[in-house]
Amino acid sequence: MSEVTNSTHIPFYFILTGIPGFEAYHIWISIPFCCLYTISIVGNTTILSVIRTEPSLHQPMYLFLSMLALTDLGLTLSTLPTVMQLLWFNIRHISFEACFAQFFFLHGFSFMESSVLLAMSFDRYVAICRPLHYATILTNTVIGRIGIAIVLRCVLAVLPSLFLLKRLPFCRSHLLSHSYCLHQDMIRLACADIRVNSWYGFALVLLIIVMDPLLIVLSYAMILKSILSTATWNERLRAFNNCLSHILAVLVLYIPMVGVSMTHRFAKHASPLLHVFMANVYMLAPPVMNPIIYSVKTKQIRQGIIHLLFQRKVH
Repeated sequence: MSEVTNSTHIPFYFILTGIPGFEAYHIWISIPFCCLYTISIVGNTTILSVIRTEPSLHQPMYLFLSMLALTDLGLTLSTLPTVMQLLWFNIRHISFEACFAQFFFLHGFSFMESSVLLAMSFDRYVAICRPLHYATILTNTVIGRIGIAIVLRCVLAVLPSLFLLKRLPFCRSHLLSHSYCLHQDMIRLACADIRVNSWYGFALVLLIIVMDPLLIVLSYAMILKSILSTATWNERLRAFNNCLSHILAVLVLYIPMVGVSMTHRFAKHASPLLHVFMANVYMLAPPVMNPIIYSVKTKQIRQGIIHLLFQRKVH
């Protein structure tokens, strides 16, 4: 009797979807995906190596950047196995347990990305608005506590949604819309009352996807006020340049995030290709673009990369 119940309510697997209408070209589509994943892994690993090996970069700004690089690596590695095995070998089945594990890490690292960017905006606020107290406010102990708080915040945010989703019976089609397990994609397959899940998801949206950008905007409003009231034009340009990398990283995360939310809410009947494209941009854009942005816009990171490469050639 228990076996019948399990087979009815809990699928042993979900079925992943690649690029709708282009299944015959998956092997060719895998080439740009492979390049993007390689750029993300190599880029973020390089950022971490540079910050670890350069004593001059053991400062709050770069410690937060290392947190961002670790988060981007986690986000990349969360989707890489299922995406590439589907494109390369047409393996579309994913077990129930593996799908929920991917869901947990995928959404956990996504929320963590937002939290780290919020912490980085606080770092920029202290550096520009309270420069004399910068070293005393952002000590290594404080940065460590912020890092622990970010991890706890994201784990405690995702765990309830995981348990709420696992308790639902999945007796409809097991076909997912993407090549990885997203909450909004999995929940539509449930054949039970999902109001609690929906309300909790809405609370998470308010807590993280809405509150974090608002706090980041508030921090930059205070930074802008401080810059305009006290600095010369040269100092204003220098301060703006110090913030530019972070501003670009914020835009790279939140523009696709808003795009995915708008697509799921207001374009439900749009082409499946649009949903897949937006979801892949949302998952791949931050991990790929962040190391490029910080390598191009941050002189110390550029110099650290050159020094790291030169050292390897010498040895």
